[in-house]
Amino acid sequence: MAKTNMVMREKRRAKIVKQYAAKRAQLKELIRSPNTSPDDRAAAQVKLQQQPRDASASRQRSRCAITGRSRGVYRKFGLSRVKIREVAFRGEIPGLAKASW
Repeated sequence: MAKTNMVMREKRRAKIVKQYAAKRAQLKELIRSPNTSPDDRAAAQVKLQQQPRDASASRQRSRCAITGRSRGVYRKFGLSRVKIREVAFRGEIPGLAKASW
């Protein structure tokens, strides 16, 4: 089981990313656009840099929904490899079975 503060940190980051997503997208579009003047582009870059670091989606870490484990998490299920195995053996994931040949 992951530390509670690590799980809470990720939840807080997800909330901040969601809060700043529209503004970040708008600023990034201004920066990327070839029609933007150099002064406007520089101003947009400064505004983007002044936002909180946690507003960037790349700072998020995927965690297991059950245990909070950060490593070995499958995006498709939102579970770590350990919990996927346990849940699959109980038959709780439809269509997922242990391979044997």
